[in-house]
Amino acid sequence: DQVTKGDLENVLQKFTGDIMQVPPLYSALKKDGERLSTLMKRGEAVESKPARPVRVYSLSLQQFQPPLFTLDVECGGGFYVRSLVNDIGKELSTCASVQELTRTKQGPFTLEEHALHEDKWTIDEIAQSLEHCTALLLGEPARKKLKTEHPGETAVICE
Repeated sequence: DQVTKGDLENVLQKFTGDIMQVPPLYSALKKDGERLSTLMKRGEAVESKPARPVRVYSLSLQQFQPPLFTLDVECGGGFYVRSLVNDIGKELSTCASVQELTRTKQGPFTLEEHALHEDKWTIDEIAQSLEHCTALLLGEPARKKLKTEHPGETAVICE
């Protein structure tokens, strides 16, 4: 109840641009070849990774209905929204956690343009969608070629 819309908007400015961020323990980051999240689930003691530089291109408050709020974040790679929300809570001398997270863009793909809606889950629609996506991927610089089961075929995966 103590946090106002103005308080939250002021704090968001501190998390825009080039910032340092500590990744969450439940993440895909690895220690000795195993994900931290796997180690944590087994009950093993895990130390947090050091803060690292990340970039936030834009951060804006979309809705404020205490105790809930909605953010729009445009960020670079290696950024963790869960860490951002936790840091916002600390900055406001309270706590905060993520209730829902929707990734709306990854590389050249956007949710609005490239998600295949359930009513179009047919073989033809899926094949057409994959052709379109493959064309987008060919322009991406960070690619891996994977061997497939059939000689002469390759699969391309972007990172």
